[in-house]
Parts: sequence; C-alpha cells; structure tokens
Amino acid sequence: MLSIDLPAAFGFMPNVVAQLGTFEIPQGLNLENILVYSPLQHDLISHLLTLGVGAMAVGFVYFLTTKRQSAPAYQPSSVLSAIVMVSAFLILFRQLQGWQSAFAFDGEVWRLTDSTFSNGYRYLNWSIDVPCLLTQMLFVVNVTPAKFRKTRTRFVASGLLMIYTGYIGQYFELTSIPWFMLWGFISTIFYVYILYLVGNLIFRSREGLPRPAYNTMGTIWWVILISWTLYPLAYLVPLGWQFFPEWGGWAGVTRQFLFTVADIFSKVIYGVLLTSAAQACSVEAGYEPALQAKKTADNGQLERETKIPSRF
Repeated sequence: MLSIDLPAAFGFMPNVVAQLGTFEIPQGLNLENILVYSPLQHDLISHLLTLGVGAMAVGFVYFLTTKRQSAPAYQPSSVLSAIVMVSAFLILFRQLQGWQSAFAFDGEVWRLTDSTFSNGYRYLNWSIDVPCLLTQMLFVVNVTPAKFRKTRTRFVASGLLMIYTGYIGQYFELTSIPWFMLWGFISTIFYVYILYLVGNLIFRSREGLPRPAYNTMGTIWWVILISWTLYPLAYLVPLGWQFFPEWGGWAGVTRQFLFTVADIFSKVIYGVLLTSAAQACSVEAGYEPALQAKKTADNGQLERETKIPSRF
C-alpha cells in the first residue's frame, strides 16, 4: 500500500483535492476506482461494456455460419475469429459484472464499494486474441509455408511482448508515472514493430489476390492501424487525467469507450473483412459454396435495387 499525497503526486486542481484529500492507493489500482461517477457516466460505461459483449456474441454466430462459404484452406481464419469472439465475450462479460459490483449509488453519485474494477483482465484476454488475430491473416494472403511459420512466430512473440509489457505498466498508472510511461514506451516499440510486419505482409502478399480481396486487404490495413492505435490512447488516459483532473468521471467513460470501439473494430470488423477476402478468393478458385453465397448475395442486391424507384 502506498500513501499518496494527491496534490504533491499529481498536481490536482483545488476542487478535486478537496474531494479526495490524502489516502492510501494500493499498488495496481486502476484509475476508474478512484473516480466518482454521475448516473449518466456510470450508465454509459455499463452500456459500452454491454455493447462489447453483444458485438462479440453476434460475431461468434457470424463466423460459425459463414465458415463453410470459404474454401477449406481459408476456413482456419474463421475458426480463429470464432475463438477470439468467445475469449472476448467472456472477458467483457466479466468486466461488465465487475463494473456493476464495484460501485454503489448513494442517491447522487456512484462511488467505489469494498470491491474494485480491473482493466488487467483485458490484457490477459488480449494475450489470447492478438496471436489469433494476427495469425488468421496468414491463412488469407499468399505466403509460402516457410514465410507462414516465420511470420507467425514473429507475430506471436511481438504480440505477447507488447501485451505483457503494457500489462505491467498499467499497474503503475496511479502510483508511479515514470514506471507507467516506461513500460508503456516499451510496449509501444513492439506495437510499431507489429504494424511494420502487418503492413509488409499485406502490401507484399496481396498482389496475387483477386481484385475484391486485394481491395479488402487494403481496408484491413487501415482498420488495424486506426483501431489498434486506440489502445495506447486508452492506456494514456490516466496521464491525461493527471493534467486535467477536472475530467473526473468522464476519464473513465473515455477509456472504456476507446477500449470498446477498438475491440469491436479490431476483432469483429477485422474478422468480417478477412472473411470477405477469403470468400472472394474462394469464388476465384471456383469453390461451389462460395459461388452459391455470392449468387445469393448478388440476387438479393438486384432485388433490392429493383424495388427502389428511380428518381430520374
């Protein structure tokens, strides 16, 4: 347990100091636990976590039902997406339960009870999801078996190092900004290296893909670049709150918003795009279930277009 003089440690604004004073902050406590939330702020975080849970459940159903619309060589990508959905669903459901039990309403605001809320579970979940997410891309692009094994090893190693260094860093977000930033910086080095590997893989290996898959892989690059960048931004929220303590409960809302949006785009949307690319490759290869799925989709699109009256 560390006894923290909040004005000295964080330079809080006077009105915030008056509310928090001096108290002991246990090592590893996340920012969300020392904030006070209005009913709106508390509900928003509950709703964001619920949205994440629902998105993963829907994604799981989608990847299972569309798996056979891709040729067997591409189906492991859908299987890995389904695994990611189960993993993310379980952790987000745990996060939602933790959030609802960690705070109590006193008639005006929501305050911490004798329980706590932890973002650490997310990092353990990512240690499952990130290797799966990166590996599944290798089943869609054109790479040799040797390239597949080499890139997979680099993906898994750098992904786990990125996650675990960030996991260590988040334990210092309230008690030691220098250690918090150091571990965050180390984690970011691996993050940048992963982006290099992903960009190199996509733009060098998509040339032999059919045009729809070629274009989709370009979109996937931007989805990864943008959605994965939201995670380090969420990591830095406690630092932003240090300089703007009047941010208050909205700091917690902001962090859970960033986490939720990043999760949905980097896992569900990313997986859907990879499935689309795999189906396009399967159509090009003449795989019958993929051809039937494309025909059904094309007929549905044509039917919708014929029902829309022309304005000209």
